[in-house]
Amino acid sequence: MPRRTSIPRKLKYETVPLNKTIDRFVVKVMLSGKRGLAERIIRQSLARIEAQANRPGLEVVDAALRNATPLIEVKPRRVGGATYQVPVEIRGERRTSLGVRWLVQAARKRSGKSMSEKLAAEFIDASNNLGAACKRREETHKMAEANKAFSHFRF
Repeated sequence: MPRRTSIPRKLKYETVPLNKTIDRFVVKVMLSGKRGLAERIIRQSLARIEAQANRPGLEVVDAALRNATPLIEVKPRRVGGATYQVPVEIRGERRTSLGVRWLVQAARKRSGKSMSEKLAAEFIDASNNLGAACKRREETHKMAEANKAFSHFRF
């Protein structure tokens, strides 16, 4: 048992910039508790973005997240034996978590060699309002617009 209160430890890997959005992406990319690997993937994708887009990586990631986050979604509501899809505004925390989730899922479905390449390509596409995550956001908004007639059933 050491007599010191805390033992100084060296990190096995570099740390990603302490940014809440980047940390959320790290947690979403992480599989089986491999945080170091997830941070390395994010770091490599940020470097790829800077090389390809000639813009700061964090700026591209923020633009991609802004373009992929939905503002409104539909929730099923049962009224008198019928189920209606009622459009509901999304609160801020869920909005960002949906955007992060959709971006990472779209990157995983892409064809490519490594996850860092796929993630970088998805970030660049989403920052330009292209890509699967932005398409999914548009579909969600279209569905909410189509069911606007049922908005009086709101919770």
